[in-house]
Amino acid sequence: MLTQSLQQKLLQKLSPLQIQTIKLLELPVLELDQCIKKELEENPMLEEGGEKEVESGDKTEELAMSDYYGDSSTPSYRLYVNNQPKDEPRKEYPGLSVKESFQQHLESQLGYRQLSDRDRELALFIIGSLDGDGYLRRDLESLADDIAFKIGWETTAEELGPLLKIIQEFDPVGIGARDVQECLLLQLEAKTETPQIDAAKQMLKDCFPEFSKKHYDKIKLRLSLSDIQLKETVDEVIKLNPRPGGNMDDSYNDQAQQVMPDFFVEVKDGEIQMSMPRFSLPELKLNKRYADMLMKSVGSSGREAKEAVSFVRQKLDSAKWFIEALRQRKITLTSTMNGIIDFQRDFFMEGDEAKLKPMVLKNVAEKTGLDISTISRVVNSKYVQTHFGIYSLKYFFSEGMVNEQGEEVSNREIKNLLLRDVSGEDKSKPLTDEELVSRLQERGYKVARRTVAKYREQLNIPIARLRKAL
Repeated sequence: MLTQSLQQKLLQKLSPLQIQTIKLLELPVLELDQCIKKELEENPMLEEGGEKEVESGDKTEELAMSDYYGDSSTPSYRLYVNNQPKDEPRKEYPGLSVKESFQQHLESQLGYRQLSDRDRELALFIIGSLDGDGYLRRDLESLADDIAFKIGWETTAEELGPLLKIIQEFDPVGIGARDVQECLLLQLEAKTETPQIDAAKQMLKDCFPEFSKKHYDKIKLRLSLSDIQLKETVDEVIKLNPRPGGNMDDSYNDQAQQVMPDFFVEVKDGEIQMSMPRFSLPELKLNKRYADMLMKSVGSSGREAKEAVSFVRQKLDSAKWFIEALRQRKITLTSTMNGIIDFQRDFFMEGDEAKLKPMVLKNVAEKTGLDISTISRVVNSKYVQTHFGIYSLKYFFSEGMVNEQGEEVSNREIKNLLLRDVSGEDKSKPLTDEELVSRLQERGYKVARRTVAKYREQLNIPIARLRKAL
């Protein structure tokens, strides 16, 4: 039996302006510049240029704008965006250049090999499949399936194997390995043969599980090594690099990029001053020529005239939303950065990491009156330049804890103490998590063992047994 029921639901629908603003909030300054240029190319209703003052005798333009939007209350400042200080010449500032990515480095080496067009394309696909550490995490059969799916070429693991071998000969040594064991062996194969190198190869081939768990007694027994020979063999492996791709530059993800500060913070006469790099962003305003075209079309009749009016009205709305979204982005970013500065004032005055206070997104949201999700979008991929360095905004956020004196301290301070203790420990008897807890408690920090373990993992510090050295 069919039945009818009436349900009432409350749905929140974002306006085009809100959607545009959210998108722009997430963009760092370099991507914003590209976005503005793209919008200028695609929307004829936008053009570069600052605000044009309306003379008393030129009321036609004001009236026309009011007619377009059906809202005479739209303030004139919302019909343009000025990204550049008055009377300041437009100038370019160099960003923080990032080195060539390891994939680009490999592609340049591939250019020196005599390969057929097909082999070159397949080799490029393999290079593009390496992860940030330089490893090929997929087996060749799966890679062949990827190639068939993505570029429509039928290939096999047998065809890809020799190409991978060629890539594994490239610099940095160890690139293109399928796992850590192969990576380390590739590096040993490139070294001049010595008894220690030969023993290291044998250890990695025959005793890799024992080596990774530091069961040195088992290795010594299986390979018939003396204590001195074991130490020399292990030392040869410890000197190798298990992350050959990450050695190129840790700030790369998938492609080369440039970091440009989104904010500048400096101290003048004892006061903190914040500014945004408006120098590289063009000023935008509505294009009056297309506004006139709309006005002339209104009096016409026919389908073509109506389509022209609809097109121009759509572009006008889009231009208005884009300009207003840029304006709101600037206000939101300014408010957020000022909130961070206000919270971390001591750090911005002196640049002392110990002066950083525990701070989470909620703290800045409460200071600015903005939503936590908005703060998260602003913080993502944004950088600030200070007189003591360039920092990601995420750097200023950390959880906190209370010490014996009742003072709230950042977990970054705890992590620094852990790093100091581990770096100064006796490597023949590395500190356990319980011993690290005791050291922290002696300094007045009441930290649970599971918290120490969590911080240690975040710092990529292995457990005590794996830090043991001969």
